[in-house]
Amino acid sequence: MMAKEINSLKLVVPTEFLPIGSVIKVDFIEQAIMIYGRKQQQAGTDKVWDYVACPFPQGHISEETNVFIDHESIEEVVFKGLETEGELELRERLKKAFE
Repeated sequence: MMAKEINSLKLVVPTEFLPIGSVIKVDFIEQAIMIYGRKQQQAGTDKVWDYVACPFPQGHISEETNVFIDHESIEEVVFKGLETEGELELRERLKKAFE
């Protein structure tokens, strides 16, 4: 019989930014959410969040369904978005800009 770990479909939560399109779970929302923006300022506040996300699979419905989170709130990565050379370069620039 195969070990439970071998059959696991969970992805490791990386320490760096996740790509746009990544689907994640956080502890304060039961439904999965999809990242569609990074380093976003929530309207009416001075706070810059690591990510803005929307419900998955519904997608962005309205501003009321936006979910602003920081990286440490991510409990599980369900799906990791596309990583191209351009994505990797942009993430490196974001990392340097916000260090």
